[in-house]
Amino acid sequence: MTLSEKQWRFTLMIALLIQYAQAKGFRLTFGEAYRPPEQAAANAKKGSGITNSLHTQRLAVDFNLFVNGEYKTRTEDYQALGEYWESLGGSWGGRFKSNPDGNHFSLEHNGVR
Repeated sequence: MTLSEKQWRFTLMIALLIQYAQAKGFRLTFGEAYRPPEQAAANAKKGSGITNSLHTQRLAVDFNLFVNGEYKTRTEDYQALGEYWESLGGSWGGRFKSNPDGNHFSLEHNGVR
């Protein structure tokens, strides 16, 4: 599958995730959807350790979650969304071992999740 085809698939999956969130009574707003390569490199130098971010490939998005008007930040708050995302074939940042990132939703590419 080409990168363009994966980006198209990712976009459709994100649409389903947003609809699922809405049906559950959650509100999502976009956090970071695209990260320029320069920013990814700078973040890696600052200690994030992430040098191959799928945000640079347009295959990852971070969402802001609101439940009953309250902004949620804990990984656990995103559990239902993460599990749904995984059922679609995506990778959820809440499963990251070294630094769980509940608001991160991505589609694996070249072995990067």
